[in-house]
Amino acid sequence: MKIRTLAVALVALALPAFASAQSRLPTMPGYERLTAMTPELAQVQRNASSTASWAEDSESVTFMLAGERMSFDLATGQITPAEGGQGGGRGRRGGPERGRQFVEADSPDGIRKAFYRDRNIYISNMDGTGEVQVTTDGSEADRIKYGTASWVYGEELGQNTAMWWSPDGSKLAFYRFDESPVQDFYLQMTQTDIQSSLDIEAYPKAGTDNPLVDMFVFDVASGEVTEIDVRDGQAFTDDVVGHYVYRVRWSPDGEEVLFNRTNRRQNVMEFTACSPDMGSCRVVIREEWPASWTSNRPYQFFLEDGERFIWESERNGWRNYFLYDLSGELLNPLPSHDSFEAAGVTRVDEENGLLYYMARSGDNHMKQQLHRVRLDGLNDERLTDPAFNHNVSFASNGELFVDVSQTHDSPPVTVLRTAEGSEVRVLAQVDDSDFDRLGLERVEMFTFTSADGFTELHGMIHKPSNFDPSKKYPVLVSTYSGPGWAGARESFTVPNRYTEAGFLYVTLDARSVGGKGKRALDALYEGMGVVEIDDLAAGIRSLWDRPYVNREAVGIYGTSYGGYASAMALLRYPDVFQAASASSSVTDWRHYDTIYTERYMYTPQDNTAGYDAGSAMTYAANLEGDLLLYYGTADNNVHPNNTMQLIAALQAAGKSFEVQVGPDRGHSGVNPDRMMEFFIQHLVIEKGGIVF
Repeated sequence: MKIRTLAVALVALALPAFASAQSRLPTMPGYERLTAMTPELAQVQRNASSTASWAEDSESVTFMLAGERMSFDLATGQITPAEGGQGGGRGRRGGPERGRQFVEADSPDGIRKAFYRDRNIYISNMDGTGEVQVTTDGSEADRIKYGTASWVYGEELGQNTAMWWSPDGSKLAFYRFDESPVQDFYLQMTQTDIQSSLDIEAYPKAGTDNPLVDMFVFDVASGEVTEIDVRDGQAFTDDVVGHYVYRVRWSPDGEEVLFNRTNRRQNVMEFTACSPDMGSCRVVIREEWPASWTSNRPYQFFLEDGERFIWESERNGWRNYFLYDLSGELLNPLPSHDSFEAAGVTRVDEENGLLYYMARSGDNHMKQQLHRVRLDGLNDERLTDPAFNHNVSFASNGELFVDVSQTHDSPPVTVLRTAEGSEVRVLAQVDDSDFDRLGLERVEMFTFTSADGFTELHGMIHKPSNFDPSKKYPVLVSTYSGPGWAGARESFTVPNRYTEAGFLYVTLDARSVGGKGKRALDALYEGMGVVEIDDLAAGIRSLWDRPYVNREAVGIYGTSYGGYASAMALLRYPDVFQAASASSSVTDWRHYDTIYTERYMYTPQDNTAGYDAGSAMTYAANLEGDLLLYYGTADNNVHPNNTMQLIAALQAAGKSFEVQVGPDRGHSGVNPDRMMEFFIQHLVIEKGGIVF
């Protein structure tokens, strides 16, 4: 079956007035209004943004007001334009490439640097003199490397370095990886050049062998290297806790090397402390969650004594904080809630023995609140209004904080408050008169019941500025739907610009949503591609009784996991979804890496039925609607063979579909204009959409 490119022939038949395939979008219904309203909506979004940050000396606050950065001086009480003018953008963080590690690590005293070269570690003075080779057996032929990590360790475990200096600079901890058991993945690069190149990565895919990880410590003074017994003398197996070793750091006093370790299934996690001189290790905290997975990188904060620390745990099914001693003694919970989750530490006030933290204790789980509790676990109190979602920022001296409060349909208010929560001054209140000026509709939040028949979920629906409830509108669903993702949020929301092309724009939660407790997320375990897709369909069905919803013209789009969810929704629920744009999609979890995939799906050997049910290829013969596939040829995260296998399965099933390719592009999405052409063609023109 021939794969058609972006529906050129169909357009020519449907709308002969379209003179050129290359100028299709400007001649399509809704385009003029979309282009006219896009800059207006962008300005409304800038005007509605509200962030705040403190100066280091706590003497002034910078915040957003009507799209401009302003500064409030506490001493004078004056508000003036901040240096830098317009704001709202976020600078790019410096760091290594995705999945990679820094090749150098400077000692804390600034005297030495460790660096990676040719799979080994070297140490020298900062100017490069006095070079010492620390390891010698790193070898491409033997697939051994030191001072750098396996790609999936960088991608999935956040390891952006593989060398760690002790606080006094006297010792260096470092990784050793044996990648000999790992199969290579070959990715053709620079395909737009005259000669292409090949990227070769030891990439463990679900159910295949992982690299063997070990750790060593180098003593600068003696030149001795000590092996850390990361698995307590046990062999490297799937079940051993130490199959994955990560989040490496030193204890504040430099006496121990600390790290987290898990078994391959990742339902057991141990916070471990080891002697850099002897190599022996002890378990400080052990976390287990047999029903699914544990949190692999829980929050940890050491107090000034270097012995006590705050630890995050989901052991009762809800994220909470606990005070521990480095000996492993639990001192007290801070406190331990059993009906809502903690959501981030904002300030630790040791002088007054207080912990300030965010919690999902508002009117719903999306409305985060500031809490304060004593470090002995007593007198927990909420300091903010539960009717709103709050984002707070403390001054460095802890005397004041800025509170930005909002809901999905209530614009942000920025207030300066005392540490007790009392109002000092309103700094800014977003003016939402643009909504009236432009005729914008407030974004509506709605609830629906998940596919399990009892779990309450949320969705959001955006309507065009010229919304007419007597008309029927096509629906465009934007999704990601991966574990912990939220489709509904209690932050002030400006209608999406795609509504101005004549669509209802919808985002939906599924049982993959975070913030509702660990047991809620357990529903996703070993069922990705089924549970969350069932819920997306349930969310759309809940809108069917609205007379302005065209249930025969529903599209869905996303990138990465969102591309996967979009393709699966179209293939599994052809009665609910009629079109999908799927970019950089996983199509079968057997294609993705071990650490991420097995965390939620376990291995294909142990969950064959789950992997089959979560494979897009299983449902290729079900395709009834219109499908646009996109992939980047240089995608080293979700490899192109994902989309290639789906293409092959659809061709074998005799299906017609559309493909866009990004030559030499990595993990990315289809051009938005091409996507809008696709949806307008199939959901508006062919489905007899609204009257413009």
